[in-house]
Amino acid sequence: MPDPVSWLLIEPGWRVEASNGTELGRIEAVTGDENRDIFDGVAVASSMIAHPRYVASESVGEIVEGTVTLTIDAAAFEQLPEYVAPPEAVQIEPEKASVLERATTSFENPGRGRFPLLERISRWFGKSGQR
Repeated sequence: MPDPVSWLLIEPGWRVEASNGTELGRIEAVTGDENRDIFDGVAVASSMIAHPRYVASESVGEIVEGTVTLTIDAAAFEQLPEYVAPPEAVQIEPEKASVLERATTSFENPGRGRFPLLERISRWFGKSGQR
């Protein structure tokens, strides 16, 4: 049995299996921040012409050379949303930005990564009372 490997080694074309070993498709893309070692998820296409589905990292189980095994079954995989590739880069000019664009722009949060202003606001006024 192959040894588990890091998510950083996943490449397009690797085989993707359901929790019971059924083949679901192939890796189309891997999302995350390599510099901060944050794994977001993978895009999996069930065929060459199928739109890939997005599998969040929470549903990724074992990763071995050439194969990614999910923690969900084939039926749950079929219910996942289609993968939408993020834009290469977005630059918002402050004086031209709409209120919505300014509210969803990410801000640095030292030691805890980046998150949108709306998320900051909801955390501030959230039920947990955490700041």
